[in-house]
This record gives sequence, structure tokens and C-alpha cells, in this order.
Amino acid sequence: MYAPTSTNSPRSGPNSGDEDGLRDFEGAAEILRAWGNGIRPDPDLTVSEWADRHRMLASRASAEPGRYRTMRTPYMREIVDRLSPGDAAQRVVFMKAAQVGATEAGNNWIGFAIHQAPGPMLAVQPTVELAKRNSRQRIDPLIDESPELRERVKPARSRDAGNTMLSKEFAGGILIMTGANSAVGLRSTPARYIFLDEVDAYPASADEEGDPVTLAEARSLTFAHRRKVFLISTPTIRGLSRIEREFEASDQRRYFVPCPHCRAMQWMKFDRLRWQKGKPETAEYLCESCDQPIAEHHKTAMLERGEWRATAVAADPTTVGYHLSALYSPVGWLSWSRIARSWEAAQGSDEAIKAFRNTILGETWIETGEAPDWQRLYDRREEWQPGTVPAGGLFLTAGADVQKDRIEVDVWAWGRGLESWLVDHVVIEGGPDRHDAWDQLTALLDRSWPHENGAHLRIARLAIDTGYEAPAVYAWSRKVGFAQVAPVKGLEGFNRSSPVSGPTFVDATEGGKRLRRGARLWTVAVSTFKAETYRFLRLERPTTEERAEGAAFPPGTIHLPHWVENEWLKQLVAEQLVTVRTKRGFAKLEWQKLRERNEALDCRVYARAAAWIAGADRWSEAKWRDLEDQLGAAPFGDTDPAGQINRPGQAPQGKRRSDWLGRRGGWF
Repeated sequence: MYAPTSTNSPRSGPNSGDEDGLRDFEGAAEILRAWGNGIRPDPDLTVSEWADRHRMLASRASAEPGRYRTMRTPYMREIVDRLSPGDAAQRVVFMKAAQVGATEAGNNWIGFAIHQAPGPMLAVQPTVELAKRNSRQRIDPLIDESPELRERVKPARSRDAGNTMLSKEFAGGILIMTGANSAVGLRSTPARYIFLDEVDAYPASADEEGDPVTLAEARSLTFAHRRKVFLISTPTIRGLSRIEREFEASDQRRYFVPCPHCRAMQWMKFDRLRWQKGKPETAEYLCESCDQPIAEHHKTAMLERGEWRATAVAADPTTVGYHLSALYSPVGWLSWSRIARSWEAAQGSDEAIKAFRNTILGETWIETGEAPDWQRLYDRREEWQPGTVPAGGLFLTAGADVQKDRIEVDVWAWGRGLESWLVDHVVIEGGPDRHDAWDQLTALLDRSWPHENGAHLRIARLAIDTGYEAPAVYAWSRKVGFAQVAPVKGLEGFNRSSPVSGPTFVDATEGGKRLRRGARLWTVAVSTFKAETYRFLRLERPTTEERAEGAAFPPGTIHLPHWVENEWLKQLVAEQLVTVRTKRGFAKLEWQKLRERNEALDCRVYARAAAWIAGADRWSEAKWRDLEDQLGAAPFGDTDPAGQINRPGQAPQGKRRSDWLGRRGGWF
């Protein structure tokens, strides 16, 4: 392998022979080149430059697989470059719409940190389950498709804890992934880098240990000026949105783009998008300077020439904030015509308009919590046979509010689109310390209410508040069974994606003995259902003439019977949503009482939660049609809450008669 070395070489010196020998054997050039590359410092790249050079998008994780190109979303360049070690920013806030490329940009930062600036990193999703899904669908492809990352992250082996679903070790650092609902995960390790994704979907508290964002950021404090925190989210409700609060405390940067006609720089606003009514395909953007229409094909050049400009002074100079709507979505992603079509489709539905503002415009939704006028509700009362379920009602739920000296129960019928009718109001005298009061509540579960079509309906689900004398409520719930009864605990705050969560098992006490897994407790975001109730009460109704011509009530309409009293109506609108300021000066939404008594509103919220638990918000069209068909086909019988006919002396189809007669609530 070695060639003989010449003895009459003209070179001299202590190292010349070694160098000549190294040059003379086979493969020397490759060794020298590798040695030179090894001592050469890594290039001083920004995050965007690293992504353009090293990032590959996998087909299973991206709609546009192949090499990553920052120019596809040029507005992301500055945002991610502020996360580079050479930049002075410590916190980067991004309030954004959907489909603007934010998640992939965040993953670029993760890849950059692993390759170029290793250190401990914490990536937080709203829940642990979402963190696991993100690891499988995003992080694993990120590593697998980039050779520079694949050779640095330990391979997944059964006996090696360095690469698990929620933990990726690499030279000089580790990536820990967790959920905002896990306090253990949030305080597990110090972290130089913190990636907080979709912060508006985080719970109010992580395992009752405090705000998840605060807990996570505390992990980075020991790194002082070297830390980097990236907060991303689509906003939710004004006054409750974390990302909006952080953005308003920043320098509030907007992406200014030039008009292709007059070159005037401007940031894009939805009210400048114009189209012919009913023809969203004609959507164009009007320049705010020259008022000339801009066709969407100009967008690519506009984005390339755009720049971020601060519109405010940050409270913390180390924090920068960015806002972007889907109007900036690159050509081929979400078009202006689709945005226009979405806006037209959302008309008439507050929920659809809220989703549009959040996901398309990247703006918060302003919740209207002004209490309706009880006298107007009094004037809108309707006449139907007392104690009878009107034709549109397809199943019953009840809400029970436990007081010191009584138990108040309201029974509501529910139909398509969550249209509802107050069927009964029951006051059981005696507090939770009286056995006869619980016996009367049990008897209410066995009672049935006649339907206008001739069938009889029992309460499908009764939700009972555990705020007062919870042990007594748990004991009664265990006794009657959780198939028909749902103990609930109200929590302040909004959660539209899942306003009811659970059930969780809680200890119950019976006869002085604590029982493990004794009760199933559901938690309810009461603010969500209170706001929904007020919104439904304000819906415009068709006139008598319009109804005669076949016009229907809008989805969500609340029908109140003529027998309801003034006091009950006042209780239904006894609270109002107001904006208050926290000690730090941030806006916060809070429900405040206008009157002392609010049992009717509480019972409505619990009955609505019972409908959610029963599944009404997720039923298919076939399910609703089945309920309607079975009620219409039962002129003289009983029907179970799921719509199965129960004629006298006959069990529902597929069930034994003894099972049906011996079980409350049917098969929901």
C-alpha cells in the first residue's frame, strides 16, 4: 500500500517527510480534504438559509414535497431569522391565519438548532396526544428526509432511550416534546429554545399548576440573553386570546407589499377584497392608494418585494411580534376567490363567521355577551300544550342546580340545529341533606313527557352541578347510575373546540367511606355555553306570515312557553360578559351577575352540556332523520332517547323487554 519514499528529496524540515509521505500513499487527497473540512468552522447560516440548503419536505408531511424554498413564503424569512443565534430578539410572537406555512417554518427552526446551534429545546403542543401526533407526522419526516439531521439524531432502537416518540437526543442537546396539559412535561428540564405552538388552544392551567406558557418559559430563564422563545397561534376570542395579548405587547409588525400599479406599500386588509355578490370567482384586491384592482396573479411578485414594518413600540424590546392573514397565502394555496366564497357561506352563522375571522383573517372574535332584554323574551313566549314536547323536539335533557334549601331542574327538548324548547321547570324543596329531595329527583328520571306526535320521552341525560355539596351529588349519581346522570363542574373560560371534557374519575364518599373511582365528573366551559345561549336568544325569527309560507326558525332558536314566569326570565339573563383589566393591564373577559339569582341560566348551561355529552353536536344527518322517523311512527307509544320505538308492552328492537323496563335513560 505504501510507496517507497525518495531519499534525495529537496524538501527539508521536521515535518516535510511526514507530509510528503502522506501525499504519496493512495487516498491521501481524500484524507486531506476530509481533515480540512473537519477543522473548517460551520457556515454562519440563518434559519432560512439553513432551510433552503438542507431541508427536504417529505410527501407524507407536505402537500409540496421536495426541497424547501423560503421564497414560496417570503414573509416567513424575517420571522424565522429572528430565531437565529446572531439576532438579538429573545421572544418571537406570530399571530396568524391558517395555511400560511407557519408550522413548517417552526420545524425549520428545530432542524437548524439540531444541526447548527445545538442546545436543549422544548416543543409544546396543546395536548400530549397532539405532541405524539406531531412527532410522528412532522418531526420524524423532518429528521428522516435531511441527512444532516439523520446523522446527528440517535436512531430509534428498542434499548436506546435517546430517540423516543417525545424525546430526540443529538450531539449537544435534546428535543423534548410535550403537551400544555402536562405540568410534568413543562417543568421537566431547562431549555434554551422553546417552541410554543397553537398557544390559544392551551388549557387555562396545566394540571392545576398554572399557566402553561408561563411554566414553559420559566425553563429558559437560566439561559438569559441566549434563549429563544417562539409563540405561534391562530387567535380565538378577544380578551382571552393568549397570542393576541402577546402580539399587542410587541412591536406589532405587518407585512407591507407594493401595489403593482402605483408601487404604494400597504398591508393587506379584508375590507379591500372586493367581488360581485354571488360571484366569489371575481375577487380582486383594491389598492388603498390608487384604488386600482389587483388581480391575484400579481401576488407572487408582491410577496417577494414585501417587507415587515413595526406599527407599535414593544413593551419589551427583546420581543418582536408579527401578524399575517390568509390574504397573503401563496398562489396555489388558499386563493382570494376561496376566501370570498368562505365569507359568503359563513353569513347567517356566528360560529362560521367566528371561524372565518380566526382561521382566515388571523383575528380574534369579539364575543357579544350583552344580556338580552327579559321583557322582549316575555313578549316572544309561545303557546303549546303545557308539559308537552313540541313537534320539533327529538330528545330531552335536564340541568339540575343544587342549592342549600332546594334543587332546581329545567327540562329542555332539543331538535335539529340545536333548536330547543323549555318543557318543564321543577323545584324540589329541601337541600342535599334531605333524602326525600334526592328521592324526588330520582323519580324525575323515571317520569316521561308526552310528545306532540303521541310518543313519550324520558330524560336522556341529566347534568347536575357539583359546586355545592359535591359528596352528596356524587353519592346520588352513583346510586342512580351514570348512564343517565352526569355530575358536572363548571370552569370559567371559553373552549369552543371541546366545551365539555371528561369524564374523569373522582373519589366519592358513601357512609363515611371513601370510594376510589367512585364518580365520573365532567368539566364544562360555562362561558362558552352562556355566550351561545345569549346568541341564540338574539336570533331573528321569521314573522307569522313568513312561517305560514313555510319559513323555518333559524338553527339554535330558543322557544319559551307561555307559562314561564318573569322571575325565571330574569334569571335566564342574569349575567353579562364584560371586559376587565388584569394587574398587568391586559384585557380579560369575565361574566358578572346583574342580579343575585341566576339558577335558570345555570340550569340551561347544564342541560346544554348534557346534550353535548349525549352527542347531539356530533350526530350525523342519518341519526337526526332516524329520530324524526321513529317519533313520527309512534302515535301511541314510548320512544327511547336514541329514537327507538317502545310501544306499550314491547321492547325496542334488538333489546329484551326486561332490559328496557329496568334501565333508565335507554341506550344513548
